Amino acid sequence: MKLSIDDIVKALGGEAHIAKGADVNADLTSVVLDSRLVTPGGVFIAQKGERVDGHSFIGQVFEKGVSLVICEMDPEQVKLVFGTNPENWGSYIVVKDSLTALKQIAACYRNKLSIPFVGITGSVGKTSTKEFIAGVLAEKYNVLKTEGNYNNEIGVPLTLLKIREEHEAAVIEMGISDFGEMTRLTEMVKPDIAVITNIGQCHLENLKTRDGILKAKTEIFKCLSKEGRAVLFGGDDKLITVGTVNDKEPLFFGENGSPKALMTRIQETEGKGLLGTQAKLVLNFEGRTVNTGENVSVRSEIIGVRVPLPGYHMVINAAAASSVALLLGLTPAEIKAGIESMGAIAGRNNIVTIGDVTLIDDCYNANPVSMKSSIDLLGLAEGVKVAILGDMFELGSNEKNFHKEVGEYAVRKGVEKVYCIGALSESMREGAREAFEELRKAGEPGGTDYIGYFETRDKFIEALKEDVNKRELIPAGSAVLVKASHGMHFEEIVKVFKEIF
Repeated sequence: MKLSIDDIVKALGGEAHIAKGADVNADLTSVVLDSRLVTPGGVFIAQKGERVDGHSFIGQVFEKGVSLVICEMDPEQVKLVFGTNPENWGSYIVVKDSLTALKQIAACYRNKLSIPFVGITGSVGKTSTKEFIAGVLAEKYNVLKTEGNYNNEIGVPLTLLKIREEHEAAVIEMGISDFGEMTRLTEMVKPDIAVITNIGQCHLENLKTRDGILKAKTEIFKCLSKEGRAVLFGGDDKLITVGTVNDKEPLFFGENGSPKALMTRIQETEGKGLLGTQAKLVLNFEGRTVNTGENVSVRSEIIGVRVPLPGYHMVINAAAASSVALLLGLTPAEIKAGIESMGAIAGRNNIVTIGDVTLIDDCYNANPVSMKSSIDLLGLAEGVKVAILGDMFELGSNEKNFHKEVGEYAVRKGVEKVYCIGALSESMREGAREAFEELRKAGEPGGTDYIGYFETRDKFIEALKEDVNKRELIPAGSAVLVKASHGMHFEEIVKVFKEIF
């Protein structure tokens, strides 16, 4: 990586202690927080974690050949606290806050890079949109993308520091829960293209309203590059109010009926159930690419694509990816190939067959919009439809009503068995029961024949194991949706399914 000790000293301005004979201009190999991941010639940043203090490993990482340590304690303090011998210490810099130093180093490194950066945020669909964009761009470029949940103030700088000379584009997911966080992220990423998927109902505990969410998300524009562009979903009532960005109108993607002119328009779709969607996308862009400045003219060209992941929202993700791809000079043929090569992501509407059960593993995260979207997806499946739904976090003072709405939605969409799990999900059960009674009185009972409630995930797992022979909770041939906020750890439910079915 094109980053040296001298670069880091200048970026941090901290108290630097350079070992005798150290080459401060040599390229470093890596920057890590985990002592197990250090490489010879790399940098280790020691942080005080909740369980482990990285300062206790400084002696070990120097033995492994690191060139520099960033730490909050000097050798004598480390010796006093941990009893380790500081004699083998090499070059180190003492800073007030290690994580702040991590962000400063990442920003310094980003400034040295000339590849195009795509920053992605939004209330729902950030990860799947990121995967679509990276997958399509891979038809032309070697792409570095955010992995896992590395989308916060620790994950983003670590992702930036993984970029190497072979990478030709970077796709960075940027997640927030409060005001100011996006500003700090965009100061590091400095995107050339800023994508916002939607303004939903996430993190209302801090951001209060959808207008608050819009304000917080659009902080991403603060460090947009000079020629950079904003790419927004034209079907969102809040995003269509965004004015000029960098003295340019935002570019929109979406569907017929949007009040905005669309760069990528979804013309028509034909659902293929859990096999995905056949769609026609109208590509319409005339302008300059953000990375090379070349003039591009793709006007009203229609491409027919098979979006291989189920659900209409995946078609919207494909439209977002198409728009970014046009800005980076991909051809319609390359865009089509990239969309059709997409695969599923574990924990994100990942459809797997386990015995006689079709399982929709969407347990990574949840909010009211994504819950309803996943219930819609369940509706495309064959067999008895079962929804295992859990608590949604960070919804603010209206959290009970949001849970109630999801329960009601599941019943009205014909889900036959609804299992609500967690303290907040009592309201979900309440909404489901009320909807069932209303439909029953109207002579429209739908398919729902059981609405269950479990206080905890573990109590549901216990009941699931006890029922494995009776198959009353999960009838043979069922299609099962598993979804809740990440903190509910519903991946444990998925694991049990794989063990017992």
